[in-house]
Amino acid sequence: MWSDTLLAAERAHLVQLALWGASSAILGTMMLAGVTIRRIVAPIIHWFAIHALVWGAAELILALVRWRTLVMRDVSAATRLDRFTWLNAGLDAGIVGVGLAIAVFAWMQGRRLGAVGAGLGILVQGLGLLVINLTFATMLARLI
Repeated sequence: MWSDTLLAAERAHLVQLALWGASSAILGTMMLAGVTIRRIVAPIIHWFAIHALVWGAAELILALVRWRTLVMRDVSAATRLDRFTWLNAGLDAGIVGVGLAIAVFAWMQGRRLGAVGAGLGILVQGLGLLVINLTFATMLARLI
């Protein structure tokens, strides 16, 4: 009974990741289309949208690939999943820091709006992934 609960939690996590990825990709596409169709020169929006689209597509693909490899786990596999999830959360925190650093540095070095948009795009994707992975990690802590 324990491993099926863990499998259900892992499926829910991957559904959240897929929804985040799909919504990011759709929003990024809509933003790029809006800027392109209206012929607006808005480097912040342009580069933010590119990051939303690319990161979202990558997250969606990752969720779909991991979905195909879902299996029931024993205690050692569950422990590896827990450690992997915490590693991902740490990497997500690093992504947030990198995005923030890019945005702040670009702003301070001459208001480079394209780089500010890219930094903000990275920051938002990192925050989204951080929330998703921390939520899953706390769920795993209750199960393991």
